[in-house]
Amino acid sequence: MRRRHHLRGIAALLFIPAMLFAALYGAGLRINWTPSYPLGLWRISPLSRPVHLGDHIFICPPGTETFRQALARGYLRRGLCPGWLSPLIKTVAALPGQRVDINYSVVIDGSELPDSTLQPLDGSGRALTSAAGGIVPPGMVFLHSPYRGSYDSRYFGPVPAAGVLGLAEPVVTVKP
Repeated sequence: MRRRHHLRGIAALLFIPAMLFAALYGAGLRINWTPSYPLGLWRISPLSRPVHLGDHIFICPPGTETFRQALARGYLRRGLCPGWLSPLIKTVAALPGQRVDINYSVVIDGSELPDSTLQPLDGSGRALTSAAGGIVPPGMVFLHSPYRGSYDSRYFGPVPAAGVLGLAEPVVTVKP
């Protein structure tokens, strides 16, 4: 009898956080634990228009080998996007038809993107390879984050705009 009572208590303790997570998730709220944008609680706001330059968005990365390796290296976390990847919070830096040159930093249509210097090594001392650059293809977006340590399109290239979940709006955040 006493053991059953303890099991019920443990089940209740596990149930409460699960229900809280479900409620937050259902309300479009997400917690950002990454250094790409300020830590804290963010809201996904529905987007009823195409993305624009400068939009802060939540986007599901494609389940490609590049992103599987990023997950293995710890650049991404597990989540509910395809391939069990977590959505990214990024800024749309280039749209289809724009030219992106990647060398020491990112240059879009001849203008240098602020805070886009490439890092040769990640935080663990492993080599980072930059994306090739070129014209952003139809249906794709080039993403950026000005925060140091961000894993963005400088390294993985453009991603499908179809993965956009909505605009990223901070609710309660702290600067990294």
